[in-house]
Amino acid sequence: MTDVVVYGATSGGVCAAVAAARAGASVVLLEPGRHVGGMTSGGLGYTDVGDVRVVGGMAGELRRAIADWYGVPGGHYAGPEPHVAEAIYLRWLEQAGADVRFGAVLAAASTADGAIRSVTLADGSSVAAAVFVDASYEGDLLAAAGVPYAVGREDRSLYGERYAGRQELVPGMHTVPPWISPFTDDGDLLPQLHDRPLAPVGSGDGGVMSYGYRVCLTRADSRVPFHRRDGYDEAHWELGRRIFDRWRRDGVEVRAGRLLGLEQNLPNGKCDGNSLGPFSLSVLDGSAWAYPTAGPDERERIRRHHLHHAQDFLWFLSHDPAVPSSVRSELAGWGYAADEFADTGHLPHQLYVREARRMLGEYVLTEHDLLPEPRPQHDVVAMGSYHVDIREVQRTWRWVAEHPKPVGMVFTEGYLSVPVRPYPIPYRALVPRYADCTNLLVPVCLSASHVAFASVRMEVQYQLLGHAAGLAAADAARTGRPVQPIDVARLQEALHHGGQVLAP
Repeated sequence: MTDVVVYGATSGGVCAAVAAARAGASVVLLEPGRHVGGMTSGGLGYTDVGDVRVVGGMAGELRRAIADWYGVPGGHYAGPEPHVAEAIYLRWLEQAGADVRFGAVLAAASTADGAIRSVTLADGSSVAAAVFVDASYEGDLLAAAGVPYAVGREDRSLYGERYAGRQELVPGMHTVPPWISPFTDDGDLLPQLHDRPLAPVGSGDGGVMSYGYRVCLTRADSRVPFHRRDGYDEAHWELGRRIFDRWRRDGVEVRAGRLLGLEQNLPNGKCDGNSLGPFSLSVLDGSAWAYPTAGPDERERIRRHHLHHAQDFLWFLSHDPAVPSSVRSELAGWGYAADEFADTGHLPHQLYVREARRMLGEYVLTEHDLLPEPRPQHDVVAMGSYHVDIREVQRTWRWVAEHPKPVGMVFTEGYLSVPVRPYPIPYRALVPRYADCTNLLVPVCLSASHVAFASVRMEVQYQLLGHAAGLAAADAARTGRPVQPIDVARLQEALHHGGQVLAP
């Protein structure tokens, strides 16, 4: 039996595994895929940091490692090329002596006396440990262990949060321009829309932020051109044609950069393509809503749906006659980076799962812990600092009262951005309630409301929380104590010695 098993080689998982191994624990890191790093190595190279003054610990160590790799001062680049992030993480794991097992898809968790005893993988093998860390984006291990969780937007009344629930329809760069019909000429609903009844403002509907792929592009001569995928459907992009036509009639100048963040924002002239505006790499048809609790086959179908969207979106923008010639010309010099994601057709290996399950643990972090002023936490193990960043939840439609009869109109809904000051994240948000499980830590799908999670959910903060979870797991394994009553003061001291910032 090993001391610590970490499930999910996300940034949080890598940092948890390395921290635990450095603390003397034997560690097995189980990764369902074939890569480590999650989104940090899976396309999200242009890193969302927040306040750099509270980015220490292993997150700060990664920033220094990136600077050393390129021979530049710390913070010179907002993030690394994807393959560099993975190389650094693999080096850390090897140096720490963690046992990394790829293709380790979770099938079940065996529990007894309120603790996880072992996990069974899809190939029939099992791994036992004293302590487990669920660092997956989906929270699959916590669910398999019977730990309660939430998915999607809650009602405002649940925690008394101002920003909870379905959002108001407000203008902005992420909003579809007005007066676009949701119907085809035959009266059917256009593709790329979420067709379900719209919940009242402020009510919970289970909706999750949209998912997508962050592509790595380049203008280098070695670039791989965008190509028309077998199965590309012209009709699927009618909504895009209508959006471009509306912008043209409204006199809006559209550039590819407005849709993709098309700039050389990574080392060696590469671009981390982002999801900007109402029509982007994000998939807004509501398909992500089913993903958090879906089975393997359904998740793979949803993943491929998002991957095809990314491929087809780039082809559409660069070749469809309805797209302004300025956009097509701008994209003509770009393509996929040939030295990134070679084993996955130069498209990222990681779907950007912005949120999935969220544990209901000993302490639920809510909006009130962040806003209007940070709430003190005696058991702080990391500082959050990124603004509340709720990406679009859906693109849908509604009837608008017009004379002489109502008209249907497309709109996007869910986007919200609220600034915060650096705030403490308590250890209690990383552990289940004692009655639910005594040997599990959750640094990614931590215990938080939808609103609070929208600030915590950044890769840098997962690195900070993974660091804390790894040290706590090693300590619990060494002492034989449940994770809930470990000596938090000793954990905080160890984090401080490791460079973690625990106060603004």
